Amino acid sequence: MKIAFIINDHTTENFNYTTPLLGYTAYKRGHEVFFIGVGELSYASKGHLSVRSKTIKDRNFKSVEMYFKAVQKEKFSTVSSEDLDVLFLRNNPADEINERDWAQNAAFIFGEIAMRNDVLVLNHPNSLAGAVNKMYFQHFPEILRPKTVITRDHEEVQHFFESQKRKMILKPLQGSGGTNVFMMDKQNEHNLSQTIDAICRDGFVIAQEYLSEAKNGDTRLFLMNGEPLKVNGQYAMMQRVNKSGDIRSNIHAGGKPQKAKMTDQIMELADIVRPKLVQDGMFLVGIDIVGDKLMEINVFSPGGLNVMGQMYDCDFATPVIESIEKKVHYKEMYNSYLFNSRLATL
Repeated sequence: MKIAFIINDHTTENFNYTTPLLGYTAYKRGHEVFFIGVGELSYASKGHLSVRSKTIKDRNFKSVEMYFKAVQKEKFSTVSSEDLDVLFLRNNPADEINERDWAQNAAFIFGEIAMRNDVLVLNHPNSLAGAVNKMYFQHFPEILRPKTVITRDHEEVQHFFESQKRKMILKPLQGSGGTNVFMMDKQNEHNLSQTIDAICRDGFVIAQEYLSEAKNGDTRLFLMNGEPLKVNGQYAMMQRVNKSGDIRSNIHAGGKPQKAKMTDQIMELADIVRPKLVQDGMFLVGIDIVGDKLMEINVFSPGGLNVMGQMYDCDFATPVIESIEKKVHYKEMYNSYLFNSRLATL
């Protein structure tokens, strides 16, 4: 199998991210693995994807760190979508905001081209195009979500603030990783208008119900093919505990990972999101849970699989690659009969 991973950029990708782990796992299983930065994508005159990538062959590595650092030192080589079996879109569009705005949509646009060239593209690029901002979350059943308004109207945000007894979360419609997330309450409501203005400079404002359980952090759970990822009885999940006084639980925003236990409540939430994820061809997804609500659904580049693997001494990456191998097998057996969106979650 020839599998390519799209990342934001080779210089910013770290070996301890989830994507290098998945690439290393595929490499150890004998597959040809390519890493492609968003800026290395191109469209050839013959109508296919032609990209500069980094790959490595016929060498043994003792760790993902040694493997990926060796990959990063490699010179670029060209690979075509005509040569690939799988293209895994693992870049995060939110990381490009205000830096490389042209790169936000590039991966799934080029992914659609690869899909037409009979490459299996994960997650389904057409669905990713509709999930590039947090509005995608609002298409899931209301029972899952905190009370929310999305607007640029100051008065509407003010009315929501009052309805929530002067305590709520403000954040931008676009973005992830805890960037520009604010808790507004009676102590800082004098800054409300200024905060709204600051977020509005980049688009729409999300005003969201504050969940008291958020002070204990959130729970990240991986879903694969719409089901909780589980290995040897252990689920790929962790509790992310925020720093004192910080409402953000994201690990790169200072959150600390801890072991988490599966509960009936979490299983019920996962079961409710499953039908739409499967329908949309969302193969590998991270859901973030606070109390009995979902806070976010990360369909682009959910991270933490490496942290969970170390925490539980579990190999969560191998089942992901095995699932992709099965999809490639099904694709060959059915000879273009199955749509990419359906293959993605088989």
